[in-house]
Parts: sequence; structure tokens; C-alpha cells
Amino acid sequence: MLTHSIIIDIHISAAEYMKLYEGVAKNVNTRSRDGRRIQFPALILQPFVTRSGVKGSFVIDFDQAMKFKSIRRL
Repeated sequence: MLTHSIIIDIHISAAEYMKLYEGVAKNVNTRSRDGRRIQFPALILQPFVTRSGVKGSFVIDFDQAMKFKSIRRL
């Protein structure tokens, strides 16, 4: 099965992530390194949350139907 990957650079403060965690917002909207707009569920970032929030570069993999498959830190 073919996968599509997208690279994002993200910095979400702890306060911003709390809004996502509390359900005030459910999705993260950002741009990929190649300029595409991307929206994904905030919950996929949960393994990467620290006391200061989420910061770093990540690769998100999607299947052919553009459904989330995996995320990993670069």
C-alpha cells in the first residue's frame, strides 16, 4: 500500500496544547515544509508533549485515502 508523508515543524506551547487536550480545539492546523496546509487530530501529538508543550520536526504518514498511519520525530 502506498503511503504519503509530510514533514511539519511545530511549536505548540503548553497552554495551547491544554486547549487541545481539554477539547476546546480538536485539530491542529499548520503548513508542511513544502507549503501545503495540513489539519490533523491533536491527539497524535500526545506522545511528544512535554511540560513546555510540543516542539520539533515530525514526519506524518498517511495512506492512499489520506488517513493517518503514523507520526515520528525527525
